Amino acid sequence: VQLQAFGGGVVQPGGSRRLSCAASGLDFSDSAIGWFRQAPGKEREFVSIISGRGTLKFYADSVKGRFTISRDNAKNTVYLRMNSLKPEDTAVYYCATKRGPTYSDYYNEGSYVSWGQGTLVTVSS
Repeated sequence: VQLQAFGGGVVQPGGSRRLSCAASGLDFSDSAIGWFRQAPGKEREFVSIISGRGTLKFYADSVKGRFTISRDNAKNTVYLRMNSLKPEDTAVYYCATKRGPTYSDYYNEGSYVSWGQGTLVTVSS
């Protein structure tokens, strides 16, 4: 299983960015994919997750209403659309495949099996 997150960069506060997570080596449409992030000096934290068919989506409270997760199973890709970005959104963003049901313990990074290498998003003026 390989995942690669890309699309990071420097964004001004209030701006938008879309991250992509491309996956291979797995039954993609049966795989829940989550996004986590790790800010400098902080622990990695849950951001969002989407079920294999895209019918279930969960978000961290800190991004709810600003971030939208989606997927295109024909392209084996999951997206994270980030709007109204804040300096505190600055972090390395990772995508990962989840073991077990989407709704079970999705905020815990120990529930995820394979991780991509991450992409840095910097929110700064």
